[in-house]
Amino acid sequence: MTRSERLAEQLDWYWRANLRPRLEGLTDDEYFWEPVQGCWSVRPRGEAGEWVPDFAQPAPEPAPVTTIAWRLAHIVVSCLGYRVGWYFGGPEVDSETFAYAGSADEALEQLDEMYGRWNAGVRGLSDADLENPPPVGPEPYPLENRVLHVNRELIHHGGEIALLRDLYRWEFQGSTRHSAASAAGQVWSDGVP
Repeated sequence: MTRSERLAEQLDWYWRANLRPRLEGLTDDEYFWEPVQGCWSVRPRGEAGEWVPDFAQPAPEPAPVTTIAWRLAHIVVSCLGYRVGWYFGGPEVDSETFAYAGSADEALEQLDEMYGRWNAGVRGLSDADLENPPPVGPEPYPLENRVLHVNRELIHHGGEIALLRDLYRWEFQGSTRHSAASAAGQVWSDGVP
């Protein structure tokens, strides 16, 4: 296996075994769910009704909690889209003009497409490509460093999305843990049946 194939496989294993299966059945209600007040999301703006992610420069401290919609938009555009254009000659992605998804299904289509481009691009890199900075883009680090960074970003944000889905399920579908434990007369370590 080449270096580039190992780098691609690291993320692809996570994609196939964890992230993509955890996104199956994502509903629009989950996609836009705001678990706390002041969440950042993707919202319709303007007369044309285009969807735009919430954003502020400088970023507020502490950073706002973000919805699944916001996190998927971040992965599609900032983590993958920019870099597919910079490193692999894909279409340039501009956060100001990108057609952000207004539904969970559309977001997952965008994610699948951009991930496919990323994965194919990484698999096609030579050792020399990995050792040098990319010819285009603002990141003056060896491309291998950038690929590892994107892998970390997708794993990190994928875990956040999975947690939000878990919280949504527990919030709106009830807690089977507590009801099953109560019926059995069990008490969990937190003292709550």
